[in-house]
Amino acid sequence: MSYTRTSLLAAMALVAGTTGTALLVGQAGAATSAVPCTVDYKVQSQWDTGFTAAVTITNNAAAKSGWTVKWSYAGNQKVTNGWNGKISQNGADVTVANEGYNGNLASGGSVSFGFNGTYSGTNSVPATFTLDGVTCNVDGGGPTDPGPTDPGPTDPGTPSGKANNPYSGAKVYVNPEWSAKAAAEPGGSKIANQPTAVWLDRIAAINGVKGGMGLRAHLDEALKQKGSGELVVQLVIYDLPGRDCAALASNGELGPNDIDKYKSQYIDPIVSILSESKYAGLRIATVIEPDSLPNLVTNAGGTPTTTDACVTMKSNGNYEKGVSYALDKLGAIPNVYNYIDAAHHGWLGWDSNLGTAVQQFHKVATTNGASVKDVAGFIVNTANYSPTKEPHYKVTDTVGGQTVRQSKWVDWNQYVDEQSFAQAMRDKLVAAGFDSGLGMLIDTSRNGWGGSARPTGPGAQTTVDGYVDGSRIDRRIHAGNWCNQSGAGIGERPTAAPAAGIDAYVWVKPPGESDGNSAPVPNDEGKGFDRMCDPTYGGNPRNGNNPTGSLPNSPLAGHWFSAQFQQLVRNAYPPLS
Repeated sequence: MSYTRTSLLAAMALVAGTTGTALLVGQAGAATSAVPCTVDYKVQSQWDTGFTAAVTITNNAAAKSGWTVKWSYAGNQKVTNGWNGKISQNGADVTVANEGYNGNLASGGSVSFGFNGTYSGTNSVPATFTLDGVTCNVDGGGPTDPGPTDPGPTDPGTPSGKANNPYSGAKVYVNPEWSAKAAAEPGGSKIANQPTAVWLDRIAAINGVKGGMGLRAHLDEALKQKGSGELVVQLVIYDLPGRDCAALASNGELGPNDIDKYKSQYIDPIVSILSESKYAGLRIATVIEPDSLPNLVTNAGGTPTTTDACVTMKSNGNYEKGVSYALDKLGAIPNVYNYIDAAHHGWLGWDSNLGTAVQQFHKVATTNGASVKDVAGFIVNTANYSPTKEPHYKVTDTVGGQTVRQSKWVDWNQYVDEQSFAQAMRDKLVAAGFDSGLGMLIDTSRNGWGGSARPTGPGAQTTVDGYVDGSRIDRRIHAGNWCNQSGAGIGERPTAAPAAGIDAYVWVKPPGESDGNSAPVPNDEGKGFDRMCDPTYGGNPRNGNNPTGSLPNSPLAGHWFSAQFQQLVRNAYPPLS
C-alpha cells in the first residue's frame, strides 16, 4: 500500500444535508480528454468579510515544467495570503505561478494551492480560468458549476487503490445518534448536520450499548448516506489494556495484561466487520488509541508526571503490542486509513518530547507485524482544546528583547498552536522513515475559543507574560488542562486539505460528550474519578499546579453534557450562522 502524494490535493468545502451526510462539494466539471485543462475552484469556508479557497489544476495536455493560472473576479475579492503557489493580484485579475517544488505537471497530473481572501457583498466563483494562456473547463460549452449537490471530483488515489487523502472529494459520515442529541439542544440545529467520529470505547460498543447503534449499524447507515460518491467513516479505536494510564476519567475495561483479550475480543471483531465486502466502497478513517503512546513518552518514567500505571504499561509493552496489532490488522484492509494519535503541542511540543515521540511512533509502526505502509497519518488535538492557529502572536515574537518562549504560558515550548505543531511533526516523521505522503488530522471540535473573552488583537508589549496572555485566544488557565474546559467553543468546521500536509480538520470528539465526571460516579464502564475534572481541585505537576478550569456537574466521560454543549455553541469561532 502506498500513500505517496504527487501534490497536495484539493481542499473541499463542507456543506451538509439536514439529517445526514456532510458533503465535500466541487464547483468545476471533471476532466475529459477533449478539455485541455480543468481548474477546480472551491470556497472552503466563508464568513462575513473573508473566505478560504482551494484550487486544483489538472493538466490534460503535454507535460509542463512550470505553470501559471489566471482568473478575474467579478466582485471585490482580494487575496490576502496563500500557500503552494506564488499569488499576485492586479485589480480583479489574479495570477498564480508554481513554486519551485511543484512546477512539474505531468499530462493527466494535478497540483493544488490555496489562499485566504476578503470580500463584501457576493463572493461568486470566477467564470473563466486559463492555464498558461489556454482556457480551461471548456469543451464547447464553457465552465460548469453543478452546485452543492454534486459530489465533485474524486481523489484518483494510488496504484494500490488507496486515496492519497481519503477526505478529498468525499462526504463524511454524520452520526445520527449524536446529531439527534445536538439538534435537541438550544442552537444545536446549527451544527447537528456536521460529521463526528464514532467511538468504539469498549467491546460492547461493537454490537451496540443499551440498544444503541453498533458498528454494523453505523456502516449500514453510512452506505445510505454515501450515495454514488465517496464517503469517509471516522472510527476511534480506543480500548487498550490499561487504557489511559495517566487519566482516571478515561480508564477502560481491560486490565494492564489483557493484551490477548484486546486482540481477540476487540480488534479481531472490528477487523472482521470492516472486511465485509458490502463495506468495501466506504473509506474508513481510524483514530488509533488516543493518548496511549504519548503517555509512554512523558508519563512512564523519569519525569514529574510519571505514574505507576504508565510505568507498568511501558514495562509490559502492551500499549506498543496493541497499537502495532491494530495497525497491522486494520492496515491490511484496502479501504481503511489508520491515523495514530499524536497528542498536542502542549504535550509533545518541546524538543525533548517531540523527538522521543517520533522514535516511539516509528518503533510501533515497524514492529509486531506493523509497517509504515499501515499508517496513513497522525492526528493531533484529539478531544483537546488547543487552538488550530493562534492569530495574534507567534513563537518567534519577542518583547523587550525576551522571547515569548520565556512566558509562563509558552514555557519554552517550540509551538503555540496545533497547525504549526502538526506540520513540524509531519516533517520529522517523514525524516524518520514514514511515507512522504503522510497526512495529518487536527481535531477542531472544541478549540474555537470565541465569545467575549476572545482577544481581537495582540496584547500590550509590556512584559512577555502580559503580551502572551493578552494575545492568546486559548483562554485556559494552563495548557495542561484537558477536562470540560470553561469558556471553550466550537472550532473550525470539518474541512478537507485546509493546509499543506493536513489531510483534514475533523471533529473526532463529538461536541457535547463529557471528558470526565466532576465528582465520583459509580459505573460499569471502568471509568474512574480524575481530579482534573473537578473544578475545585488545585492541580498537579501536569498542569503546573493550577486550577483545572473544568465545568461543574459533569457526567462520565462520553456521556452527554448539555451545559457544555450549549457553551460550545455560544463560543463557537468562526461563529455559527
